[in-house]
Amino acid sequence: MYLYRQAVLFQHCDLAGIVFFPRYFEMLNAAVESWFGERLGHSFARLHGEMRAGLPTARIEVEFKQPSRLGDMLEIGLRLSRLGRSSAGLSFEARSGGQLRLAAASVLVYVRLPEGRPAPWPEALRAALQQELEDGADA
Repeated sequence: MYLYRQAVLFQHCDLAGIVFFPRYFEMLNAAVESWFGERLGHSFARLHGEMRAGLPTARIEVEFKQPSRLGDMLEIGLRLSRLGRSSAGLSFEARSGGQLRLAAASVLVYVRLPEGRPAPWPEALRAALQQELEDGADA
């Protein structure tokens, strides 16, 4: 499981001082972007630049368990759950102080730009994703 840490900042909160739910989607995307760069060796700058590709989210499902508050430190765990020809299933858990704050599942699709149509994962990226899938099965 890849672990991404995110402090809950003022910009993430509503007037009650709790995370405004759409901000969680930004945090999950930041975790994905960090995972692609750090673990898979394919930064979003490289994907969107030299590779002329994108990774839109085709589906996302979230269950909010407990509120997160200004000043909390979230640990967002990300795991690859499925690898398809041009898609990938991800699962997430966000915790603070050991307490589960949210659980989510999403599907990303590899697309070529500017067409924006699904395309098979490039060989090197598929190999990195396959390794993540195998490593996750061993955990």
